[in-house]
Amino acid sequence: MAETDQALPLSDQLAAMNLTDTVEKHAFSDRVLIRSIVGRPDGGAGLAGQRVRAGGWVKTGREQGKGTFAFLELNDGSCPASLQVIVDAGLAVLSKLVATGTCVVVDGILKVPPEGTRQKIELRVEKVVSVGEVDPAKYPIPKTKLTLEFLRDHLHLRARTNTIAAIARIRNALAFATHSFFQEHNFLYVHTPILTTSDCEGAGEMFQVTTLISESEKLEKELIKNPPPSEVDIEAARQVVSERGEAVKQLKAAKASKSEITASVAELNKAKENLSKLEERSKLKPGIPKKDGKIDYTQDFFARQAFLTVSGQLQVETYACAVSNVYTFGPTFRAEHSHTSRHLAEFWMVEPEIAFADLQDDMNCAEAYVKYMCNWLLDRCLDDMLFMAKSYDKGCIDRLRMVASIPFVRISYTEAVELLEEAVRGGKKFENEVKWGIDLASEHERYLTEVKFQKPVIVYNYPKGIKAFYMRLNDDLKTVAAMDVLVPKVGELIGGSQREERYEVIRERILEVGLPLEPYEWYLDLRRYGTVKHCGFGLGFERMILFATGIENIRDVIPFPRYPGRADL
Repeated sequence: MAETDQALPLSDQLAAMNLTDTVEKHAFSDRVLIRSIVGRPDGGAGLAGQRVRAGGWVKTGREQGKGTFAFLELNDGSCPASLQVIVDAGLAVLSKLVATGTCVVVDGILKVPPEGTRQKIELRVEKVVSVGEVDPAKYPIPKTKLTLEFLRDHLHLRARTNTIAAIARIRNALAFATHSFFQEHNFLYVHTPILTTSDCEGAGEMFQVTTLISESEKLEKELIKNPPPSEVDIEAARQVVSERGEAVKQLKAAKASKSEITASVAELNKAKENLSKLEERSKLKPGIPKKDGKIDYTQDFFARQAFLTVSGQLQVETYACAVSNVYTFGPTFRAEHSHTSRHLAEFWMVEPEIAFADLQDDMNCAEAYVKYMCNWLLDRCLDDMLFMAKSYDKGCIDRLRMVASIPFVRISYTEAVELLEEAVRGGKKFENEVKWGIDLASEHERYLTEVKFQKPVIVYNYPKGIKAFYMRLNDDLKTVAAMDVLVPKVGELIGGSQREERYEVIRERILEVGLPLEPYEWYLDLRRYGTVKHCGFGLGFERMILFATGIENIRDVIPFPRYPGRADL
């Protein structure tokens, strides 16, 4: 329900929704979504008298009336609210229904419960269609409140909890909002590769992809089972080739028949082929192949080193320099041994690129995108946001409204450092030193957004020494046209820049940061041939979810978190 709906009387809300007295089945199932019942402005009261089939998992269940009937709170994940279901003992063995986690499909009639109850509608069951039982003694997700840390050890079941299900719906909404925003602004969605041979960040913290190890292990097993030929074996094969060759000569000298000579040549060729195979096999050595003392990657799957991508930016730039406005949205990887609440080894990035645009355009796009997502959650996911506000961060909805409604502060990096130095002189203590040239730490970013300005801040024109080689060098030759969007709660949400479009300058920058030119020749081609002013940014998708929900640990806002020591499922 949108924020504006809250102020309307119930009768007006019902009229605005044009509610009917029937509830539609799910398009691809023989049941109705629980959201289509309890998610209405009237809480489902207008559907009283309708017969429906509902299915879901029991959140809580209890037998009542000395075992004559049971109350079930049924949830199918379509919304935070559950549907109260009443089952008489004559329809099923109640003890098999009431355990938390039990899956139940029932047919029944919707009825308005007695006055004074919390529910606006309940389902009186007429038939129990199916039951997926649970042994309460073994089920690891009981109805008691569980910590998010505990749930990380049960990834395959944690989506059944209210919190993880709500986060999943919020994540889905933000993904939908992302595509909607860029599609509405005429961006083309481009799928960039997960396997790459270039390091976008120049950081070196990349997961290597290779088949050399598995191929080496396979070879070692094969050589044990079928040892390589000895020198004696090879010499014997050479002798056979020599003998077969001599036989051919003799037949030719004796002017033997064509069929005899052909048969003898075939025998010779067969002997040569056998010798070649033996010689090739004799060269096989256990272990990873090496050349000049180094691993020989020409023997690897791609005939060169390959990695999991840390960003799709460089690749998506090739399309920006051809079809103008593009974005990629996919998983990225960083082999960083970090155990903080803000780092994952696998995470998702949203990365737009805009041709014929500069740093100012980049900041405008980033701000509009963040505001769009905040409004989307307020308009379309308010029930889940209310749950997060009640359970985790009471200020999360106010934070979304604030970000959606006010202009972001924009200051240069130099101005940001001066403000931080001013705070230090005023008695503020930071763990990380403040001076021009540092990469702003999370505590610095949060001071600017939560204390100094109390709103989002865009910091731009960073020192070139702390930014990537592809960012456009400013006229002062000390800074680059980079920008970071900082928000309360998480600090940096977006990092972006105007890209360096000048061939000589970017070539020099690649060398300056110690990267080889060869892997980036294709990237340089974008500047050699028809170069264009362009810009872009990357938004850490999980960080956006942290910002929206108030959840503290990034491992809880991605379905299957990967971090040092853990890659479950």
